Amino acid sequence: MSAATTVNGTSAVGGPPGRSGRRGRKEPSPWTSRTVVHAMLGIAALYSVLPLVWLVTSSTKSLGAFSTTSAFEFADWNLPANLRALFSEADGVFLAWARNSVLYAGVGAVLGALICTACGYAVAKLDFPGRRTLFAVTLTGVLVPTTALALPLYLMASELRLVDTFWAVFLPLLTNPFGVYLARVYAEAAVPDEVLEAARIDGSGELKTFFRVALPMMRPGFVTIILFQFVQIWNNFFLPLVMLTDPRLFPLSLGLYQWSTRVSQFPQYNPLVITGSLLAVFPIIVAFLVLQRQWRSGLTAGSVK
Repeated sequence: MSAATTVNGTSAVGGPPGRSGRRGRKEPSPWTSRTVVHAMLGIAALYSVLPLVWLVTSSTKSLGAFSTTSAFEFADWNLPANLRALFSEADGVFLAWARNSVLYAGVGAVLGALICTACGYAVAKLDFPGRRTLFAVTLTGVLVPTTALALPLYLMASELRLVDTFWAVFLPLLTNPFGVYLARVYAEAAVPDEVLEAARIDGSGELKTFFRVALPMMRPGFVTIILFQFVQIWNNFFLPLVMLTDPRLFPLSLGLYQWSTRVSQFPQYNPLVITGSLLAVFPIIVAFLVLQRQWRSGLTAGSVK
């Protein structure tokens, strides 16, 4: 009998059929892939955290300490003096910028999220002609960059005589195509048709049904849209740059940018820009921490039925 004869389907020489080519090949260790993933996460965390650490350390330095200390080194504790200079510069214009940002982002995020939630609910749960076409047209707005809309918005605001006013920045930020899409997905998953039919049988109108029945069920999605709207409006820069010339109407992003352009000629603006940027980051951090629980549940809405 040949040495290569198989017995019970097993080769006497090479073991089970079809595995001879894999002999000597080691399976990848799970620790290898885990290490790579952890390394990538660590790099991403450092990329996100190091600028914030630099803001914290730099905001505590005096003007002379910027050239004598390293980037992440604490020098002299000059933060109180930097804050006093920040709040007193140009008759306290920084506080006006902070107030404007709170109005633009805070009020705009709530109203914008309410509009987006109502639109998404209508597309998902109300039957009217052309709703699919309307939703498809709305989604095309996601593909259009905001910079491409700045000139048309400026021309429209100019026709309405809204340029260099609060409304020129506030009104365009109330709509968000992605928010409409997210609200539609959440409404389809979280609002049962039977509940709406029961409310209508009880004599509830469409507006009352939305505010009393659908909106409480869509609360996680509503909070998620608020968070997205808040971050988008708080960081908005190009639209105020196009619309506004009065410094008293600037948001923090545009005001700090205007100061940063003067640093090369007036170095005393450097601590003001850094300290102001640090203060401008805190509202976003607070918003994420406060709305984190609702935000997580909102992101997973509609993924599993």
